[in-house]
Amino acid sequence: MSKKFEYRRALVTGGAGFIGSHLCRRLLKEGLEVVVLDDLSTGRIENVPSSDCELIQGDIRDPLVVARSLDGVDIVFHNAARVSVRASNDQFVDDAQTNVMGTLILLKSITQAKVKKLVLASSMAVYADCQTAEPIDEDYHCKPLSPYGTGKLAMERYALQICAAHGIDVVPLRYFNTYGPGQSFTPYVGVVTIFATQLLQGIAPTIFGDGAQTRDFVSVHDIVRGNLGAMHASVTGKVFNLGSGVGTTVRDIANLLVEKINPELKPRYAPSQLGETKNSIANIANAVKYLHYQPQSNFRDDVGEIISGIRAKLCVADRQP
Repeated sequence: MSKKFEYRRALVTGGAGFIGSHLCRRLLKEGLEVVVLDDLSTGRIENVPSSDCELIQGDIRDPLVVARSLDGVDIVFHNAARVSVRASNDQFVDDAQTNVMGTLILLKSITQAKVKKLVLASSMAVYADCQTAEPIDEDYHCKPLSPYGTGKLAMERYALQICAAHGIDVVPLRYFNTYGPGQSFTPYVGVVTIFATQLLQGIAPTIFGDGAQTRDFVSVHDIVRGNLGAMHASVTGKVFNLGSGVGTTVRDIANLLVEKINPELKPRYAPSQLGETKNSIANIANAVKYLHYQPQSNFRDDVGEIISGIRAKLCVADRQP
């Protein structure tokens, strides 16, 4: 356990991205000064509340930029990453350079600054496959199926060792399948956004595998609540799952979105993808106990908001020359 601090100034790496930008807005509401470090390779400048945040555009692998971003910072939320299980199989060098080396450069700067706590974004991808649709806790086998998962596990272990050696509190959070407003479409990340975008474009969604694989779909708002819990909790050196605690099959997600958007477009099936697990559901008991984490969102209740947000983005894109 650790001492409880009151924080004044936060750095959010990847703060122009999907989860990072939601976190920035919540930290501002908590009364913190917020610095964003983002290279804008996938994040968007319009995601950053620019009038209230200090935006430093730069690469997490640049020691000078990282050191500048830590000026006066007492807590760091590290969300900057290349996020793709599938793409990491072909782009494993780029994945490791950003996710692993970028984290090591950040850690070196943190040990030289006056940072009190690091909240690290990790992933469910660190786990081995689970043959049953049962929630897994943080002690489940860490045997990643992808280079992305291997990198995330390395990030955790480096952070735990280095922060412990320098007396810095550290809390790695293993995010499960996050959805919500503002998630950008890519062909690799966010099955909810991928399926909804395809359907709104008149394309039948493609399910890889038989669709019976279960996932823990968790709202970005709950992920932010988990980060705030990690900030306020007097805890260090302990890893936590952040999910909903409920499993839903990919087939059920696809069918729900088909029903809501275009019932005439039935899902198509394709072979399973390398590196993806059959079942992945979070046991969140430790987060509930130590971080006072209580998920408040439900995918079925949120689906209308998700569809509306993606539809609005597509309309804007269609109007652009």
